[in-house]
Amino acid sequence: MLIFKFYDFIESVSTVFSKYITASGRACRSEYWWWQLFSFLIQCAAVLIDLSIGAEFSLFKFIAFLVLFLPSLAVTFRRYYDAGYSGWWI
Repeated sequence: MLIFKFYDFIESVSTVFSKYITASGRACRSEYWWWQLFSFLIQCAAVLIDLSIGAEFSLFKFIAFLVLFLPSLAVTFRRYYDAGYSGWWI
């Protein structure tokens, strides 16, 4: 059972990255939430790296934000559309 969930996680993250500038279409619930988990884990890792090197400016957190911003926005637009709302509610 865990193997199937891990496959869903990898598939969802790769789908979001492949459609990172596509705001049209739909994103299922699991794709959206797996992406949110991935984004949270990457942000936590970036914060830990910044804390471990003692950086005054959060360089890794900023880089992670830049990398994840457009895919997060696109998957949120698609999820809103799938739920029956306009993406402009964001």
